[in-house]
Amino acid sequence: MKHGMRAQVVWWLAWLLLAVAGAVWIARAELARLQEDFETNARIAHRLLSQQVVQYDAVLATLALLETAADAGRPEQRLSAVYPSILGVMRRDDGAAWPDPALARAESRSRELRRPELASQDFVRGRYRLVIGATPTSYALDIDLPATVPWRDWPMDPKTSLVRVLLERDGQQFVVQPGRAAAAQGWAFDFRKVLASESQAFDVVAQRHVRWRELPWARMAAWAMAMAVVLSGAAALRRQRIERRRAEELLRLGQVARLNALGELAAGLAHELNQPLTAVLANTQAARRLLDEDPPELATARGAMQQAAAQARRAAEVVGRLRRAIERPGQAGAARPVPLQETVRSALHLLAPEFDRRDIAPVLEGGLHPPVQVQAEPVALEQIVHNLLMNAMQALDELPAGERQLKLAIEREGGQGVLRVSDNGRGIAPELLPRIFEPFFSTREGGLGLGLSLCETLAGAMGGTLAAEPAAPRGARFTLRLPLAMQEGRA
Repeated sequence: MKHGMRAQVVWWLAWLLLAVAGAVWIARAELARLQEDFETNARIAHRLLSQQVVQYDAVLATLALLETAADAGRPEQRLSAVYPSILGVMRRDDGAAWPDPALARAESRSRELRRPELASQDFVRGRYRLVIGATPTSYALDIDLPATVPWRDWPMDPKTSLVRVLLERDGQQFVVQPGRAAAAQGWAFDFRKVLASESQAFDVVAQRHVRWRELPWARMAAWAMAMAVVLSGAAALRRQRIERRRAEELLRLGQVARLNALGELAAGLAHELNQPLTAVLANTQAARRLLDEDPPELATARGAMQQAAAQARRAAEVVGRLRRAIERPGQAGAARPVPLQETVRSALHLLAPEFDRRDIAPVLEGGLHPPVQVQAEPVALEQIVHNLLMNAMQALDELPAGERQLKLAIEREGGQGVLRVSDNGRGIAPELLPRIFEPFFSTREGGLGLGLSLCETLAGAMGGTLAAEPAAPRGARFTLRLPLAMQEGRA
């Protein structure tokens, strides 16, 4: 019963480990996919924005190369029609001054660096100004940030996308795409890269927060259910194999028990028949000698007696051959070191369905390490333990289910391995104890009385003993003693 519960716990733990491992793998794969999509979209957004700001550098460089005079009109004002993101174009001719000192400082830096330079930024309003210093005319662009974003080629839907995209510089932020704000729990993906323009070195920042509810719970639940089905099938197959092996072992032990019981029966019959047959043989031989003293009229009687003697010898030979065939000389296994605990656990495992059916929870005491090694013939030892357990279960059938107790104890005593099997059944009457191992004597109605006799014979053949005694406060205790294996004896 406990073994079955432990097996169920092991299967449940195996399912839990597989379910958790599979769920973690599925979740990690989904997170990796989301991160890959996020980084791909962020790189595309960075490239598109870089292309836009690089165009502004090119526009300023083109205007500087035109070298239009002040009286030639202002063709640069038509740029707003071509580039809606350019709100206006300002110019400063030689001898003139910028209306804003920030433009003058940016022009000075532009001349030093020989490239366009950022004059001012107002990310709150979504605008910034870009200046290029040139001769005879310097130009400045007033740029609208929202219009700078190429929404037509944008990789994400700004209304539904969960990715938050920002432009940052000098502590200012411009929200390109609102996405979803950061969450306290979950996973965060971040992307940061400067635009490909030295004059407009804005940081493109992309953020993505994945919440717990975004994980693929349906797939993880399906995985857990699939593992439950697979492990249930595996457990069912394992139970079938165990039951088949248990049935085969029980059948083997049953066959051995029947053969040994038949051997006991044949031995008893041979013993019982051999004595009268021997007497018949002796009497007929004596009669023949007496009849030989009176030759007249007794020749026929003498021949009959000779035939009787021959038949008696033949009967004795038949009985002897039957006994030898039943005892199977030469087929018994040789004694060898056998772990007593292992044999007991094997018998408990084989009889587990019977214990469950009878609501008996056997208790095994004496988990010695190293285990007790006895010198025994394995099959004979299995049969003894099997018979003792069966007798104990049958003795407990008369008790209510909740009161049945079966205990087994294994220990070493004086060079012997000892197994005690105790039950709290009705026990054995004191006057019946001396006969408990007699052949054909049974305290159970319908019993043949050969099981305990056979066990005692097998124990004696292995150099051991089997004894019975009352158990306190009620029940019976059978004690099997077998010699320890040679290595244990030396230890």
